This record gives sequence, C-alpha cells and structure tokens, in this order.
Amino acid sequence: MIKLVSWNLLRLTGASLDDVIRLIRRESPDLLLMQEVTGAMDGLPGRVGGHYQRNLLPGRIHGLAVWSPEPFQGLPVVMPLQAGAMFNRICQIVALGSLTVANVHLSHGQILNRRQLRRIAGVLPYRSAVVGDYNLIGPALVPGFRDVGPREPTHVAGDVVPLRLDRCLIRGMACLGTRALMREASDHRPIVIDLGVAAPNMRVRGLDAVA
Repeated sequence: MIKLVSWNLLRLTGASLDDVIRLIRRESPDLLLMQEVTGAMDGLPGRVGGHYQRNLLPGRIHGLAVWSPEPFQGLPVVMPLQAGAMFNRICQIVALGSLTVANVHLSHGQILNRRQLRRIAGVLPYRSAVVGDYNLIGPALVPGFRDVGPREPTHVAGDVVPLRLDRCLIRGMACLGTRALMREASDHRPIVIDLGVAAPNMRVRGLDAVA
C-alpha cells in the first residue's frame, strides 16, 4: 500500500513547520504533497529526517513541495503548465515505487485548469496519480483517470461556501481508502489517499480499477 497525504498550507498565514511535523508524525505518509509552500518549510528534513524538495511558482513567494521518508528515485521533475491570467503554474512529478505522482496547484479558471490536467495526464506513465489543490468545480473530465479523492468539502471559500477543491485522480491503481482530515491551521483540510496496485478486473469501492 502507498499512502499519500496532500495539504495546501496557505502560504504565510496558514500551517507552520510544527503543524506539518505533527501531520507527518500522526499520519506517517509515504509521500507528503504540499501547496502554497514558503521557505519556512525548508527546515523539515532537519526536524523529521527524510527527503524534501520545494519549487517556487514563477515570480511568487510560494510554490509546491514534496517530502518522503525514503530517498526519491530521482529528483522530482518540475513541469511548466499553461499560464493563468495572474501568474504561471507548475507541477511536480515524483516517482514513488511503481507509481508516479504529480503534485498540483491548478489555476482558478475552470477551462484552464482542465487543460492543465490534460497536459499533465499526457506525460504521466500508466500507473499514476494527480494530487493536490485543483481549484476545480465539477468533474475533472480527464479520460482514463478516476476521481478517488474525498467527496466531502475540503475548503470553505470566504468561510461561507464549502468546496471540494483538494482531489486525487488515479490511473492503473486501486484506491483502498480516502478521507479528509479535520481543518487545522490552513483554510484547506489535508486529504489522505491509500493506493495499491490494481489486479485485472478488480473493483474497489465501486470503481473499476484495471491494472
């Protein structure tokens, strides 16, 4: 089983280094994916060990970061995405055993973020997952992938409108369980996804999972 955890930290005013350390110690993920990450998180390996990479969004003070208790199979790859109206976006692509994971923080435009998803899907190998803050409302519409993330809201816009922004799309894997954790220091709830390699014709939680 592979355990993924994803959390949008809310850059300067959200989750602190201590908050992230508590999450790691509580959940023991195989891979922690973070969005809106600043340099404050660079002390993570010194506190809990493991391996870490942070990449800024172009021209911004925050970006994406990944942490793993085990060495990366290769350095995470940074992939530019289609630019939004305000600033450019990237994703991080990380190899994790038989699975390749893309860490994302997509644009708010509902046509643009789907185009960004399709660009990412086009470069990923068969067994893959796209995880993070999608900024997306409604179905993702990515052929060949299944949305297995938590179905409950993970973000409350303006403390009024609940939205399911934090998601996980998978291909060639089985979802063994998924949940959204309690809201803490950020305006996003962390999400947890347990994945396994799917057997042919296997059905997991009502979803076809074809290896």
